[in-house]
Amino acid sequence: MANLRFEVVAEAYKKKPLEVITPVERPSEFFGKYVFNRAKMYKYLPADVYEKLIDVIDNGTRLDRNIADAVAMGMKKWANENGVTHYTHWFQPLTEGTAEKHDAFVEPDGKGGMIEEFSGKLLVQQEPDASSFPSGGIRNTFEARGYSAWDPTSPVFIIDDTLCIPTIFISYTGESLDYKAPLLRSLQAVNSAAAAVAQYFDPQVKKVTCNLGWEQEYFW
Repeated sequence: MANLRFEVVAEAYKKKPLEVITPVERPSEFFGKYVFNRAKMYKYLPADVYEKLIDVIDNGTRLDRNIADAVAMGMKKWANENGVTHYTHWFQPLTEGTAEKHDAFVEPDGKGGMIEEFSGKLLVQQEPDASSFPSGGIRNTFEARGYSAWDPTSPVFIIDDTLCIPTIFISYTGESLDYKAPLLRSLQAVNSAAAAVAQYFDPQVKKVTCNLGWEQEYFW
C-alpha cells in the first residue's frame, strides 16, 4: 500500500493543468443547468406528482410507485432536450470507487423491433452484475444478484450524453453492498432521535436534517 501511494503521487505530478474557459453567461444562467433540481421538477412534472415527490424528499414519506412513470417521463423529456441518449444507475460499491450500468432509452417491442422508452420501472430499479463486487460472506453463490435502487433525495444529473441516477446498492437478501445505504440509514436514525428531542421544545418539529462536511478550522 505504501508503494501504491507513492506511485499515485508520482502520477499526479505528471498531470498538466487544463485550460478553463470562463463562461460568457451570467452564473444564474448555467448554474444547475444539468441537474434535475426542484425548478426542473416543477416544470416537467404534473403538479400532483411534483407535490408527492417533494414530500418524499423533504419528509421521508414512502415513494408511491404509481408516480414513478410520470417522474420518469418528465426526466426523459428534460434529458432528451439536453441531447441525452443513455441513462445509468450510479452507485458507490464496496470497492473504494463508483460504478455505473449504462442503458439506452430503447426497449424490445416483442416483435423484433425497438421502441424508445424510459419507464418508472427502469428509473426505480436496475440489476447490475453484483457477482464482481465484494459480498462480505453474506451471500451464497446463487444469491449473487445485486440491485440498485433510485435515491430520490439525491438529484439526478447529466454528464455528456448520459442521465445519471444516484442509487443505493443492495444484495439479493437486502444487505448493503455500498457506502450510501448505511449513510441514509444513519441519517434516518439521527433524524428520529433528534426530532424526538426537539419535540420537547417545539411539538411541531417533524424532521431534523443532518449536514456532513469536513471541518475547516483548527483550534489550538
